[in-house]
Amino acid sequence: MDDQHGTTHFGYRDVPAGEKQKLVGEVFTSVAGKYDLMNDLMSMGIHRLWKRHFVATCQVARGDAVLDLAGGTGDIAALLKQRVGPEGSLVLGDINGAMLRVGRDRMIDRGNVRGFSYVQCNAQALPFPDASFDLVTIAFGLRNVTDKDAALREINRVLKVGGQARVLEFSEVTADWFKPVYDFHSFRVLPRLGRLFAGDAGSYQYLAESIRKHPPQDQLKAMMEAAGLARCSYRNLNAGIVAIHTGYKV
Repeated sequence: MDDQHGTTHFGYRDVPAGEKQKLVGEVFTSVAGKYDLMNDLMSMGIHRLWKRHFVATCQVARGDAVLDLAGGTGDIAALLKQRVGPEGSLVLGDINGAMLRVGRDRMIDRGNVRGFSYVQCNAQALPFPDASFDLVTIAFGLRNVTDKDAALREINRVLKVGGQARVLEFSEVTADWFKPVYDFHSFRVLPRLGRLFAGDAGSYQYLAESIRKHPPQDQLKAMMEAAGLARCSYRNLNAGIVAIHTGYKV
């Protein structure tokens, strides 16, 4: 288990655990203005469909209080707000100030003001009371957290009893025939596209590596259970390129 005094992975590099947050922060500060382009390059545009399916299948109702962690540029938050309605509340949280500003500005540009709040926070130590939210989501962000176990415990803590935790994340490809194609896209094509379109090959290389270092489906399910979440399950999308994990507060 990672701790702040040991080592952890930053892509394929081993780094002091206390330094990972800073290194990840540099990546996302670098790519904040190109974040949607980054996701389009990584997923060939399919991330937009994944996010819509993720939100459409969440346990959420009008008037609910929702926390969207690693909220990035607000894609998930905007979709969730349509479901909770004007009487619901949505907190967009992100550890990276540049990403949070992009998300806030995009929400304002779309006319999404009422019911939104923005909090720069670390998923490992959330600044919210126990039992604050009906739903907590984190999409394409858990793999960048230094101590994932701590983050999952915090998600469980801030959920109301019966509330749902949902994780959308790149995962382990299940189809053997597809793995070489996926690896070629990730490690040969993606960094070159990053250099061409965003002037930043290194950040895209890290993001491809971070996917391979993320716990595979069954391991993440076990981690969610160990964090105290119940009825944990997952569903693979597109042969396991991504998976949706679900758990509940009891």
